[in-house]
Amino acid sequence: MRSLRLLACTLVAVVSGCGGSLAPLPVPAGLAPATAADAAAWADSTRPLEPRDIRFRLQFQAERGSTGGSGRARLALPDSVRFDARGALGSWRAQAFVVGDTSIWAEPDEEVRKLVPNYTLFWAMLGIARAPEPGSTVRTLADGTVTAWQFVTGRDTVEYVRLGAPAGRLLAEVRQAGRRVGRVETSFGPDGLPATSRLIVPDGPARLDLTFSQNTKAGTFAPETWTRPAPAQP
Repeated sequence: MRSLRLLACTLVAVVSGCGGSLAPLPVPAGLAPATAADAAAWADSTRPLEPRDIRFRLQFQAERGSTGGSGRARLALPDSVRFDARGALGSWRAQAFVVGDTSIWAEPDEEVRKLVPNYTLFWAMLGIARAPEPGSTVRTLADGTVTAWQFVTGRDTVEYVRLGAPAGRLLAEVRQAGRRVGRVETSFGPDGLPATSRLIVPDGPARLDLTFSQNTKAGTFAPETWTRPAPAQP
């Protein structure tokens, strides 16, 4: 138990950096084989029980500069989300409709990809884990304050570490063909809802910080919520 508490402190320190020098996500030793059904049940437990209307402030930093703005995520069960973000004074805009790990549309695509390089990481920024893909090798470890999962599909790996509940942190990392795509640290408030989140993308490098200002139960979203908007006119 003491070693896991030390691990929790290490995780917080390691994930606080930014850039290509990120150390590997320190998943605890002793992961044991588990079933995909077990992993899916855990992932389901991280998902809200009702539709949510989520608003946040954002700060994006990259080698070419930084920008701030605000955003909104409208989450419909089980795994559909409309994502909107815009810069101060409307200097830029990014919108997307995502179902699971697939973008149905993104407008403009390059702005969305800059903010969201991977949708597993995007969901983790909302405090939600994704179930493993079919055929994945699954391993896990749980000890009161720390829960860790590893999903390996071919040469791709997704790892989650959950520290504490309902408050605490969710850490997620995605590697594709051995290359680290990005890492997320989402911190929860006493109510169990996300309070802040940070995405670090080593290639670039780049960092996206979210500070959540609203996370409320939503009614039925209007049908046009899911309709692709017309491209902005030059």
